[in-house]
Amino acid sequence: MFKGFVLGVVVTVLVAAACGYVVLRTGLVPANADAKPGWFETWAAGTSLDATLARDAPNGPNPVALTDANLIAGINLYGEHCAICHGTAKGDASASPVAKGEYPSPPQLATDGVEDDPEGHSFWVILHGIRWSGMPAWKGTLTDEQIWTLALFLKHMDKLPPAPQQAWQNVRN
Repeated sequence: MFKGFVLGVVVTVLVAAACGYVVLRTGLVPANADAKPGWFETWAAGTSLDATLARDAPNGPNPVALTDANLIAGINLYGEHCAICHGTAKGDASASPVAKGEYPSPPQLATDGVEDDPEGHSFWVILHGIRWSGMPAWKGTLTDEQIWTLALFLKHMDKLPPAPQQAWQNVRN
């Protein structure tokens, strides 16, 4: 009885793996950037990212102080490195041709903001990037302090004081 159960499990796993292989080899999972992702791809990518952030993202407070000068520095970094893909204060209306052609589409952060994400999550994503997306790892280009400064801006981008708000309105992509 137990041997039959184990054999059934092994056969089921082998058949599932063979079916998966056939699906991939026959091109039933689209590889083109303009195709809509399937539910499994969306679920797998989101689940993996959530688990990685829960395990690896810093949990402590942002070491960069919340000041107008630091917010403006974060806005300037964003304008230089991020706006091309993630847009400006105009949100979806500011999506560049690069952003419109990427898959998955990068969030336009003024519309699809990350203000409710922990700053450590934003820091980790900027530092390491996200596999199989257009989000690069910035650890070889930006310092940890610059990345924390970006995370500070992203956390507060929906409630900026007047001077940083003016700087944010002036960002172009």
